[in-house]
Amino acid sequence: MDDDTLMTAADHEALVAELAVLEGDGRRAMAARIKTAREWGDLKENSEYHDAKNDQAHLETKIAHLRERLARAKVVESAASDGGVIGFGSTVLVRDEDGREQRFEIVSSQTAAPAHGKISIESPVARGLLGLSVGEDAQITLPRGTRRYTVVSVA
Repeated sequence: MDDDTLMTAADHEALVAELAVLEGDGRRAMAARIKTAREWGDLKENSEYHDAKNDQAHLETKIAHLRERLARAKVVESAASDGGVIGFGSTVLVRDEDGREQRFEIVSSQTAAPAHGKISIESPVARGLLGLSVGEDAQITLPRGTRRYTVVSVA
């Protein structure tokens, strides 16, 4: 997992599409906005021009960030049906040492939503569960201490 950003093919396609929109329509709209603001007079006191230039810098930063993510992207197929072994795309039901059960779906960092049970494959919990099967235990070190989970089911 070094510097690679793991993602599904759908995540990759969404990033490529977002980048195309920003580089195309986004840049054209920004250039038009700057051109219009320039026509309004003295650039030193033209707040519209300065706002547009600031927004342009944010747009270019976002484009650079997306390009970097795509350059590091590693498209991974879902392992959800990989014979009950936890992998990318798996939905896992685990039980902790207190008997509480939690359901996790192991997803890319772009689609992670821990409040909805979608955890990043790069998270400590996901890394601790990868490769396990039903009935196996994992002892995972988290910021608030070590937790022990038993795998109840894998889908």
